[in-house]
Amino acid sequence: MPKSNRRDRSITYASAINEATRQLMAQDDSVFVLGIGVDDPRGIYGTTSNLSSEFGQDRVVNMPLAEDAITGIASGSSMAGMRPIVVHERMDFMLLAMNQLINVAAKSHYMYGGAVKVPMVVRSIIGRSWGQGAQHSQALHSFFMHIPGLKVIAPTTPHDAKGALVASVRDDNPVIFVEHRMLHNYKGQVPENLYEVPFGKARVLRTGGDITIVGISHAMVECIRAAKSLAAASISAEVIDPISLSPIDVQTICESVEKTGNLLIVDNGWTPCGASAEIMSLVIENVQRQDKVKMKRMGFEFVTSPTSKILEDLYYPDSRRIAKNAYDLIMGKKTDWEPDVQESPEIDEFKGPF
Repeated sequence: MPKSNRRDRSITYASAINEATRQLMAQDDSVFVLGIGVDDPRGIYGTTSNLSSEFGQDRVVNMPLAEDAITGIASGSSMAGMRPIVVHERMDFMLLAMNQLINVAAKSHYMYGGAVKVPMVVRSIIGRSWGQGAQHSQALHSFFMHIPGLKVIAPTTPHDAKGALVASVRDDNPVIFVEHRMLHNYKGQVPENLYEVPFGKARVLRTGGDITIVGISHAMVECIRAAKSLAAASISAEVIDPISLSPIDVQTICESVEKTGNLLIVDNGWTPCGASAEIMSLVIENVQRQDKVKMKRMGFEFVTSPTSKILEDLYYPDSRRIAKNAYDLIMGKKTDWEPDVQESPEIDEFKGPF
């Protein structure tokens, strides 16, 4: 097999994003990167490392602290034929650019009768780390799922991160590309060549027959750990990564639920009016045996994100609580069963500072 098509090498999630960006920029002069700190030596967790030295500051543009202006430049340049990749190091501060995203980027193609395209990608980083707290830990993907004209994608594996970014940059619509900071150091097999992971197609990461567990972003990692604990109790969990949140692959999820009769959705966000609520609604509307399906949702506790690790450990769903909820759901009652503890080393190993 030619070197360019190797599939057996293992690289990190951050390296996969960096590689996709570099290859796309080399292939297409209209692709450029902009954001706060994109030319920093640390390279936004390594995702933009060395791009500035390779492509120059005209195509890797370090921006001032002005999220609305950054997003407006991306939106305008995309309408003019460029394909910008905007990096917002924290999703929280995308709130400062909501008019550009929702009233301009998402609507221009429709408002101008298809004459205008807006091929921009907005990379947005979410998640806990060493005490990010109330204004730096939020996952607001459900806000953007609510808006027609925006695509939303949240890959979990390095393979899907690279392929999803390629598909996003090549798409003629604005895409919100969600990354959890706890995922950047994860390793996985990633082909060297350019390839696409399509929108609207989920991935079954683990097959099973007793319960369907759907996990979003880093929650998927905890779901895989929970499935291992459940296996020790002779429970077979089918674990599904939606990858694409808008559009979402309801067919794959519903087919699994038809088989298992039990559904647990674990969101990396709050449950009210969130992605988990949308997935559950779609299952209720589409699964024929819905009267026999047991369902439950998990997500952030419905309070403001805490800062201390002790409170964070209570606030975020972990593999132990996921496994416990899945077990009790199957049994139809609260039980005394306790799962094996599955550690989450990435939380303790996170170095920051961002």
